[in-house]
Amino acid sequence: MNLPFYIAQRYLFSKKSHNAVNVISLISVCGIAVATMAMVCALSVFNGFKDLNMNSFSSIDPDLRITAVKGKVFDPNTKNIQAIRNIPEVTAVCQSIEENALVRFEDRQVLATVKGIDSSFIKTINPQKLLLEGKFSVKEGDTFYSVIGVGLAMNLGVRADFVAPLELYVPKRDVKVNMANMNAAFTHDYAYPRGLFSINQQKYDEELLFISMEQARYLFRYDKEVTSLDISLKNEQSVDKVKAEIKSLIGQEYNVKDRYEQQEETFRMVNIEKWVTFLILVFILVIAVFNIIGSLSMLILDKNEDVRILQNLGANNNLISKIFLFEGWLISMFGTIIGLLLGIGLCLLQQHFGLLKLNSESALLVVNAYPVVVEFLDILAIFLTVSFISLLSVLYPVSNLRSRLRNRCIGNEG
Repeated sequence: MNLPFYIAQRYLFSKKSHNAVNVISLISVCGIAVATMAMVCALSVFNGFKDLNMNSFSSIDPDLRITAVKGKVFDPNTKNIQAIRNIPEVTAVCQSIEENALVRFEDRQVLATVKGIDSSFIKTINPQKLLLEGKFSVKEGDTFYSVIGVGLAMNLGVRADFVAPLELYVPKRDVKVNMANMNAAFTHDYAYPRGLFSINQQKYDEELLFISMEQARYLFRYDKEVTSLDISLKNEQSVDKVKAEIKSLIGQEYNVKDRYEQQEETFRMVNIEKWVTFLILVFILVIAVFNIIGSLSMLILDKNEDVRILQNLGANNNLISKIFLFEGWLISMFGTIIGLLLGIGLCLLQQHFGLLKLNSESALLVVNAYPVVVEFLDILAIFLTVSFISLLSVLYPVSNLRSRLRNRCIGNEG
C-alpha cells in the first residue's frame, strides 16, 4: 500500500489527542455531505419537472415538425417534401395551418390560436389522452366541428355538443379595411363545439382550437399552403436518424424540429433555472469546504510530534505533505460519497412514495408530489465539482505545511 495514503487513512480513523479535531473532521464530512445531497435533490427535481413538461407537450407535439425558414407558409406538394412519405420509419404526415382568430360565442369573444388539421392528425397523437369531454372530430359530413382547449371553453362558456356554434372571425389578407363596412374586412364562419381537451399547459388549454383543414383554408384564404407538416414515426428512437434523412431531402429552406426543439424556449428556461440553482449550491459548498481547511490545519498541529518522528526516520518533505493531502482528500471523498448516496436515496424514495407533496390541494394538480429524475451526467458533474473544490481547499494548509518544513530544514542546516 502507498505509505502516505496508509498513514492518512490511519489518521482519519484513529483517535486524536485533542477531541476538537475529531469533531471538526466530522463537521467537515457532514457539511460536504449535506451540500452534495442538496445538489443531487435540486437537480433531480428540475429533471422531474422537465420530464413532466415533456410528457405534457408530447401529447400534442409530433415526433418531428417541418416549418419554413423564411415566411409563414410553404407548399407541401413539392417533389422533395412528398418523398418524406416514402421513408419507412414515417407512419403519418399531417398538414396543418395555425393562425390567430377571433372566436365568439353569444356575448363572449376571445382571441385564440386556430389550428386546421387533416385526417392524418389523429395518427400523430393519441386523442384519448387529450379528451376531457365529447369527441375528437372536426368534420362530419358537411358540418364543421371544433375541439377546444378546456381553458378556452371556460372563457367562452361552452361545452361539448352545444347546439349553438362558435363564430370564427379572421382578417382578410391583402384587403384594405373599409371603415364604413368593417365586416367586409373579415372572413367569417361557424364551427360547432364537438370536444374539450386538456394537456395541463396554459399555452394550449387557454388558447388552442382545432378545426378542419378545409375550413382553415377558407378562413385564412390559403389554396394549398400549410404552416407546418407534423410527422409521426414508428419508433421514437429513430428520431435523429429520420430527422437527418429529411433534412437531406428537403434542404436548407425548411426547419425540421424534434419535440425538444419545438418547445425550445420552455426547456431552455428550465435548464437555465437548473444550472443557476446548481451555482448557488456550489457557493454553499464553498462555505462548507472551509471546514476542511480548519480540520486539516488542526490535524497538522495535532500531529506535529509525528511529523518530527517521520523526519528523523528519513521521511522527506514531499512524503509528509502527501500524508496530509491524502487526509484532506479522504475527508472530502467520504463527505461526497455519503452525500451522493443520501441524495440518490432520497430521490428514489420521493420517486416511489411521493414523500414531499406540492401543496395541500395537490389533488387538483397534474402530480401530487415533486417529480424527480436522477440522471447519471448530473451525478458525475456533482462528483467532479465537489472533488475539485475540495482539492483546492486542501492545497492551502498543505502548502503552509510544506513551507514550514522547508524553513525548518533550512534552520537545521544553519
